[in-house]
Amino acid sequence: MSEQIVLTGIKPTGTPHMGNYIGALHPLIEMAKTRKTFVFIADLHALNIIHDPNQIRQHTYEIAAILLALGLNLENATLFRQSDIVQVSQLSTMLMNVTPKGLMNRAHSYKAAVEKNMASGADVDAGVNMGLYTYPILMAADILLYNTDVVPVGADQKQHVEFARDIAGYFNHTYGEIFKLPEPVISADAGIIPGLDGRKMSKSYDNIIPLFAPESELKKKIMRIITDSKLPDEPKNPDESTIFQLYRQFANADEIADMRARFERGGMGYGDAKRILFEKINSVLSAPRAEYERLMSNTSELDNVLASGAARARAVAEKTYERVHRAMLG
Repeated sequence: MSEQIVLTGIKPTGTPHMGNYIGALHPLIEMAKTRKTFVFIADLHALNIIHDPNQIRQHTYEIAAILLALGLNLENATLFRQSDIVQVSQLSTMLMNVTPKGLMNRAHSYKAAVEKNMASGADVDAGVNMGLYTYPILMAADILLYNTDVVPVGADQKQHVEFARDIAGYFNHTYGEIFKLPEPVISADAGIIPGLDGRKMSKSYDNIIPLFAPESELKKKIMRIITDSKLPDEPKNPDESTIFQLYRQFANADEIADMRARFERGGMGYGDAKRILFEKINSVLSAPRAEYERLMSNTSELDNVLASGAARARAVAEKTYERVHRAMLG
């Protein structure tokens, strides 16, 4: 097992879809097979978006069940709720005292809110709470608390890791070498998984395929994939096809090569291609789907896994926070 420590957080603000699986969840499962990994369900971060505790709790269970159903290796991976580790809030408070306000002004999420308000003529800070404004500091605390070396992120999340490095640098300059400087790792597939309409798969576009949709719903969704008007006999460009781009994420090398050849030589209609895609995805996800449904019917099992993970994470967090407290307060 690699000595590098990997950390990733998943915000419980909705049920994960195929794009989340391909871009983040599957790479995480693979990485956790060989590396020490901390995986937290970021329920504190979700408070910026969701104010219904039952909804956050439900989505937390869904994420935990999905990760376990997909085979997350709990020998290497520590899975826990963010809010179960009080030290993350304590460390965030400490880090606020070395973080320049100007750094927070440059955060993408804050800048986007300000720009939206300015465009509509509203007060620049309308709707901006301190949870949103200081979001990067809490994220830095998440990363730094577990002596993290590597943070897998999408390209749009890279700034959070860069901010964590900056904040760690400010702290180390003032108080000595307490924190490691983490490195972001950008997934090659992150952010480019097409949805039903060919655009990036996103809930905001209403073009997603839920990861563990029932078989009938999965088939219905796949049959809705938008295609061009080429006839079955005509050659087709697989690299411009949502069907092929999704198929290659689930098939093996020989299957991918065969599907590419069938697209390029013609003779296969989009209906047949969608059927092949459905059968492949369903065959890969049917067993995990059944395990997910079992776990969601046994949430006490999920509670036990999350509590065990929190105990393991807390053992690390306590030592890190103790070093910070000693450095800052003596």
